[in-house]
Amino acid sequence: MNKTIFSLAFLFVSIIAGAQVITQIGKENMKIPVGERPDEQPVDKRDFNVQLDTTSVYYTYLDSAQTSIEQQDWASAEHWLRQALAFDASNSANSMLLSNLATVQRYEGKLDEALKNYTLALDITPNAVTLLLNRAALLLQLGRTEQAVTDYERVSILDDKDVESRYSLGMIAVEQRDFSRAETMFNEIRRIKSTSALADEGMGFLYKEKGDFERAIEHLSVVIKSRVDAHLLGNRADCYLALKRLNDASADIKAALEIDPDDGYLYLLRAKLNKLRYNREDMGRDIELAESHGVDGEIIKNMLEISPK
Repeated sequence: MNKTIFSLAFLFVSIIAGAQVITQIGKENMKIPVGERPDEQPVDKRDFNVQLDTTSVYYTYLDSAQTSIEQQDWASAEHWLRQALAFDASNSANSMLLSNLATVQRYEGKLDEALKNYTLALDITPNAVTLLLNRAALLLQLGRTEQAVTDYERVSILDDKDVESRYSLGMIAVEQRDFSRAETMFNEIRRIKSTSALADEGMGFLYKEKGDFERAIEHLSVVIKSRVDAHLLGNRADCYLALKRLNDASADIKAALEIDPDDGYLYLLRAKLNKLRYNREDMGRDIELAESHGVDGEIIKNMLEISPK
């Protein structure tokens, strides 16, 4: 019987990829990062690199699923993962398969099904940190913040060195204006890893929400030096606008749009810049661009203190 060590390809999106521009008026723009971690190193030490018979039907299904994932053919990947789970419901690798099935379903937009499968995977490996983090991110995506907090807090107990759970707890606290808790979470990140950019990023958002724009700029600038990101540039630009440092804001908005020309909030920031420069024609153009890129009219009205066209 031929056997091999099999490890299914994992899907990964940076935990900070979902950060959005925070504004003083339109806090709708702040989004807790929603991401995926690779399913590895669970706290219960379950070894997902299991030995499988390469001649088995189960292995064939997994191999087909992995090929589909690599090709980003989510419907086929879901089909083959379901086939493997149905073929051998008691296989020791099924927690991993359920997790990857849930991740595939997130890419397909099947969020309720994804939540069900993350939960089923956690029934098998209840202390798997990666699973808890992925379910928490999905719960945030579904607007179920308190349940997400429960998962993040469990991770922080299971792994006293995990920075992602503390970052997310801190960002949730910022959104809820619980500034003391947010600061505690970001300081814990610095204690765990003194060089972590997540600590500075979190503190940047915290000070921005508190209206201390100078300190927010200091922290955001530390992160931007090592990782130029459109959302971070947008947040720093918003701070510059609050301080009437228009040339600095203009430079950040320009750089951010070069990275992500489809981010409607950046056009809204540029509209705000043009309003402060009394360029009403350019402001009107940017309002239209913001609307065409999905920014809600009420957010435009609140941020610019005008009625959208």
